[in-house]
Amino acid sequence: MLSLLSFLSLLAIATSSSTNEQPRTFIVQVQHDSNPLIFPTHQQWYASSLSSISPGTAPLLLHIYDTVFHGFSAKLSLTEALKLQALPHIIAVIPERVRHVHTTRSPQFLGLKTTDGVGLLKESDFGSDLVIGVVDTGIWPERQSFNDRDLGPVPSRWKGVCASGKDFAPSSCNRKLIGARYFCKGYEATNGKMNETTEYRSPRDSDGHGTHTASIAAGRYVFPASTFGYARGVAAGMAPKARLAAYKVCWNAGCYDSDILAAFDAAVSDGVDVISLSVGGVVVPYYLDAIAIGSFGAVDRGVFVSASAGNGGPGGLTVTNVAPWVTTVGAGTIDRDFPADVKLGNGKVISGVSLYGGPGLAPGKMYPVVYAGSSGGGDEYSSSLCLDGSLDPKLVEGKIVLCDRGINSRAAKGEVVKKAGGVGMILANGVFDGEGLVADCHVLPATAVGASGGDEIRRYMSAASKSKSSPPTATIVFRGTRVNVRPAPVVASFSARGPNPESPEILKPDVIAPGLNILAAWPDKVGPSGIPSDQRKIEFNILSGTSMACPHVSGLAALLKAAHPEWSSAAIRSALMTTAYTVDNRGEEMIDESTGNVSTVLDFGAGHVHPQKAMNPGLIYDISSFDYVDFLCNSNYTLTNIQVVTRRNADCSGAKRAGHAGNLNYPSLTVVFQQYGKHQMSTHFIRTVTNVGDANSVYKVTIRPPSGTAVTVQPEKLVFRRVGQKLNFLVRVETTAVKLAPGASSMKSGSIIWADGKHTVTSPVVVTMQQPL
Repeated sequence: MLSLLSFLSLLAIATSSSTNEQPRTFIVQVQHDSNPLIFPTHQQWYASSLSSISPGTAPLLLHIYDTVFHGFSAKLSLTEALKLQALPHIIAVIPERVRHVHTTRSPQFLGLKTTDGVGLLKESDFGSDLVIGVVDTGIWPERQSFNDRDLGPVPSRWKGVCASGKDFAPSSCNRKLIGARYFCKGYEATNGKMNETTEYRSPRDSDGHGTHTASIAAGRYVFPASTFGYARGVAAGMAPKARLAAYKVCWNAGCYDSDILAAFDAAVSDGVDVISLSVGGVVVPYYLDAIAIGSFGAVDRGVFVSASAGNGGPGGLTVTNVAPWVTTVGAGTIDRDFPADVKLGNGKVISGVSLYGGPGLAPGKMYPVVYAGSSGGGDEYSSSLCLDGSLDPKLVEGKIVLCDRGINSRAAKGEVVKKAGGVGMILANGVFDGEGLVADCHVLPATAVGASGGDEIRRYMSAASKSKSSPPTATIVFRGTRVNVRPAPVVASFSARGPNPESPEILKPDVIAPGLNILAAWPDKVGPSGIPSDQRKIEFNILSGTSMACPHVSGLAALLKAAHPEWSSAAIRSALMTTAYTVDNRGEEMIDESTGNVSTVLDFGAGHVHPQKAMNPGLIYDISSFDYVDFLCNSNYTLTNIQVVTRRNADCSGAKRAGHAGNLNYPSLTVVFQQYGKHQMSTHFIRTVTNVGDANSVYKVTIRPPSGTAVTVQPEKLVFRRVGQKLNFLVRVETTAVKLAPGASSMKSGSIIWADGKHTVTSPVVVTMQQPL
């Protein structure tokens, strides 16, 4: 029977396009145990179902799913999709969406020191028996980060394969890279057969993103490592001995849901312990979200899933991958940067950053500087953004060009300037980007400056242009690598922010981790700038994004799982969240890079990960698959919606489900009050903590209520007699309505802290007041 919401999702496709009958990919969920006996396999049953809706020529069957999801994907017209949805054994027909990737010193910054006699690395044996599945753009197996020296045999439980393909033989895998697969049927169903001159039909990485993220999660120790001499030192991943399995789902045109779901299905069946996903897209209800569905199936099988929060910051409501069973990771800075300052003709110096590694500008020479937006080269908008063909070589040749952020990539702007004859580029942030700076491997001498720096340069150029005797000049001074930078960490400007668009009761992101200017492995065939014309070769590249933050947490999760095999995915996330910190290396509250102001829980979640403390958190907030079902019930999902996500026939009746979605046993507590003219509002949370610290321990609570809010906790003391014991407590939150404009909201945060003198277990408390329109 066609559910109303499934029908509406299909109807939306019909009304949004004039070519409704143009086939596209759908993911189809099937009542798995309804397979008629006349079909020996599910594949034959699925093929028969497709034939029944289109006599003559059956629609193209793409993937079959049987681990995290039961069903298949197929290329269907809208009419065929509606017919298929009407079949009695079909639970849901989900339109495919296209996702995109979210795109060293970090182990030292995180306190993972190999010389420690005790600690997370030693306790977990560097993650040697754990397998991290990286769902991304593939891998470049020859990098030294993936060597298998001194590693033991591949774990006997491993069932994966090393899939061969273009320039990727089965021998490409070893005891480090123990599995590799690629999934392109969804991609090719939409785009046609791939161009194998620009892409590899194999697990080999033609982009670089997957190689980079894989080595962040589990790269071996490599020395020396640097990018054009920047960040020189030892490169290492979070779990240096963990095994890797690469699942390539991202191609030049993006990452397709049907392929992503196939990768989840294969990874869990193969036997991974952790899935790392630095991919995302728009937020939709979980029953229409292939990542949320695949992640639930993985977590239900005991696999930890971490995903990048997205690079849509610094604006609010930009966080992606928000399902509560996924650990959502935002990005922070580390205490290292790469200064490249702009020196103006009036003597002023504007701070910038760059990873340019070629011949520099002539020492001591000042160059004419022009603003692309006023170069007279035609369209002012295209010129200011330094789009291809927008600059007049007569006005640019031999000069430094000031370009604005936007549309084309940062490095591509430098190529435009270089082609036009410019000798250098200054890339200025816009108002939205603020002061957040990302260093790039430019193809000419170039640096990035903040929005205020860009304004300062424009004012100087405007004033100097009016003086015939001293036209505007500038140069760029590259200062190499600087360490022990303060403050750090800082919430990266690009890191996506809450609140959670789908489940406001669940704080997202969960945590932040290093994501700005991270050194990691890089393929031979991809230039460091990412521009096709860039023929330079490097073994390590420096990239920024929540894509880089996510595999830090993936690797840490592998270490924690190795040290505590009995911990669930929720327990690992709880340990990372309740031990996270919110102060920088000055001892002050972390700031927001985009504004320089103090950041909030909507920016960093529970805080910045602290691996050593996470190994021994004292208490954990555990969550079972059935708890997630209750959460979906309390989120007003229909029984069919819940079945799509969980593969379970849910029962949302009964007293045990009376409550609200915020009662999920999450390590943070979030409430959204709709005022509706009320003056007094209250709610409560019930939480259960499990003792994983010491037997005979007593935890006392400290309450730091959000401003204007009364928070009480009962009992105020938790007395544990044994390890593994569970105790409940009740948190009551009361507040008074505040004056807000229609449609406006106000967020305040605080915390509750349980401590036994040895462990400190911190949970954010977030109260949002909303005034309806």
